[in-house]
Amino acid sequence: MLDIADELSRWAGQGRDFAVATVVAVGGSAPRQPGAALAVDGDGTAIGSVSGGCVEGAVYDLCRQALADGRSVLEHFGYSDDDAFAVGLTCGGTIDVLVTPVHADSPSRDVLAAALAAAARGEAAAVARITDGPGELMGRALLVRADGSCEGTLGGHPELDRTAAAEARALLEAGRTGTTGIGADGSRCGRPLTLLVESSVPAPRMIVFGAVDFASALVRVGKFLGYHVTVCDARPVFATRTRFPEADDIVVAWPHRYLESTGVDGRTVLCVLTHDAKFDVPLLERALRLPVAYVGAMGSRRTHEDRNARLREAGVGEPELARLRSPIGLDLGARTPEETAVSIAAEIVAGRRGGSGAPLAGAHTPIHHDGPRTPAPAVGSVA
Repeated sequence: MLDIADELSRWAGQGRDFAVATVVAVGGSAPRQPGAALAVDGDGTAIGSVSGGCVEGAVYDLCRQALADGRSVLEHFGYSDDDAFAVGLTCGGTIDVLVTPVHADSPSRDVLAAALAAAARGEAAAVARITDGPGELMGRALLVRADGSCEGTLGGHPELDRTAAAEARALLEAGRTGTTGIGADGSRCGRPLTLLVESSVPAPRMIVFGAVDFASALVRVGKFLGYHVTVCDARPVFATRTRFPEADDIVVAWPHRYLESTGVDGRTVLCVLTHDAKFDVPLLERALRLPVAYVGAMGSRRTHEDRNARLREAGVGEPELARLRSPIGLDLGARTPEETAVSIAAEIVAGRRGGSGAPLAGAHTPIHHDGPRTPAPAVGSVA
C-alpha cells in the first residue's frame, strides 16, 4: 500500500472512499512482492498493481465488492491453465492479496491516512495490519514511527498492539516489508495471527562524483530507480543546476571532503566518474572503508590498475579493494553516456537484488531474487 502512497494520500485528503488490495504473501515466480498494492475509489478509478497484469481484473472486482459490502477479504491466486479464461498467474507463482475497504467512517481511516501522508513525505514509518485472523481484527491498522510512537490499534488483546509495534519497528529499522506470526494475545503462543508490516523509508542515496556528461545520464537513471541523487564536483563551472536539472542536490566541494561530511548507510551507492587521480584516490580511500552498498569507479583497465596501485600506497588493503567495482558497470558494450548509465544501473540492481548479470534466456536460475549475492570480483568494462 505504501508503494502508491503519493496518490493514495491525495485520495485520503480529498475524503474519497477507496479499497486497497495489498500483496501479503508470494510463492514461486510471482511478479510483485509483499506490499505491492492496487487501489480503487468509489468512482472506479484504479491506481497501482498487484501482479503486473495477470490478475488485475479480478482484484479490481474484489475492491469494488469490498467498497460495496464493507468487508475485508484475503484472496489466493495461483497458476491455472485448465481453462483459457481462468483467473491465474501465468508465471506459475502464487500470491495472497488482502483487500480492505477504507470508508470515511472506517475505524482505521485516520491511521492509514497518517501512514500514507508520512510515506508520501519520505518519512520513515511502518503500518501493521492483521492479514489472517479473526474477522473483527481484519482491516484495522497500527502506525509505528521511527521514534517508536504509535497511532491506532489492532483491537483484541491489550498486549497485541505492544507486540505488533515491536515487530513493526524491527522491520522498519531494517527497511523491510514482510509478514510475521504472533499470538492473538500478543505472545508467541495461543491462537496464531499473521501480521503484515509495510515499511516506508527515505529513498536510498546515490552520490555521483564528477559533473561530466556521463553523470547527467546516470542522474536520470538513478532518479528512475528511486534514488535520492546528489552530484558532487569541486569545479563550480560544471556542477550547476543547468547541467543537472533532475538532481536532488548539487554540491560544489572536493569529493573526499564532502563524503566525510555527509551521511551514508547500507543502501547508499557511490559512483565515481571523475576519472582523475587527484580526486579519485582520496575519495576512494575513504569510500571503500564505509558500510555502503556499492562503490564503482569509471576508467579504463589501465586507469584501474594505476588507481589500485595508488590506493595500495595510501594504505588501502586488499579486502577493501575487492569491494571496488572498476571498471564500473556490466559488460553491455556501452559507448554513449546513456548506455553507460544503463550499464552502471544494471550492476547496482544486480548487487542489490542478488542477480548474476547473466542473460536470463537459456538459464535455469531464478528470475526474481530476494537478497544481495556475495560480492564477486569486478567484471565488465566501461571506459
